Amino acid sequence: MADPIDPRTALVLFSGGQDSTVCLAWALARYARVETIGFDYGQRHRVELQCRGTVRGAISQAFPAWGARLGDDHVLDLGLLGQISQTALTEERAIEMQANGLPNTFVPGRNLLFLNLAAVVAYRRGASVLVGGMCETDYSGYPDCRDNTLKALQVALSLGLDAPMTVETPLMFIDKAQTWAMSEQLGGTALQDIIREHTHTCYLGDRRQRHEWGYGCGTCPACELRQQGFARYRAAAA
Repeated sequence: MADPIDPRTALVLFSGGQDSTVCLAWALARYARVETIGFDYGQRHRVELQCRGTVRGAISQAFPAWGARLGDDHVLDLGLLGQISQTALTEERAIEMQANGLPNTFVPGRNLLFLNLAAVVAYRRGASVLVGGMCETDYSGYPDCRDNTLKALQVALSLGLDAPMTVETPLMFIDKAQTWAMSEQLGGTALQDIIREHTHTCYLGDRRQRHEWGYGCGTCPACELRQQGFARYRAAAA
């Protein structure tokens, strides 16, 4: 017997990538109404912004029950973040490790800013759940992806808005292979086909090369994580 639908409205931080697409499916399977929000911060891989509408449309078509619960999409202009961050995600520079042990793809405060602004939109839209694809299992060490960071932010948002604001991170403690498995559990091969064909993860914004796991350069950290996770998922299912 299926779990009852939660009557609340959820706002999904939706980039157009694999993780946020799985989170969108996760939310659509649980909440009565789901809206999405994206951010244009001058990212090199801003092709992901073009993928967002395609993914939303494909999900609505493949899963009519989910499509009936999928509400508005919001895109915020955060060009200022790109101007002040000076990272390999916002400038044409080689991806490498820094002296502090973090890759130079780390955009300081990005998720903190995203969630704060998402909470403002959620408050205005009558949503009380924020859903994000942050993960501290298969990730690059970004401190704003850690569970403790997001739990603290959940408290701060709820206090600052004087209204309950739940931050859900369904991928927090699973790796990329398990994320592929979750997509199968949520939507079978139809959802996985959407992820492979329409989502974008590659940091370099490369959509010229089609791999078994999707489009990307195949060598940047994001592509390597996605590729390795897909290989482990396939091996476990064999």
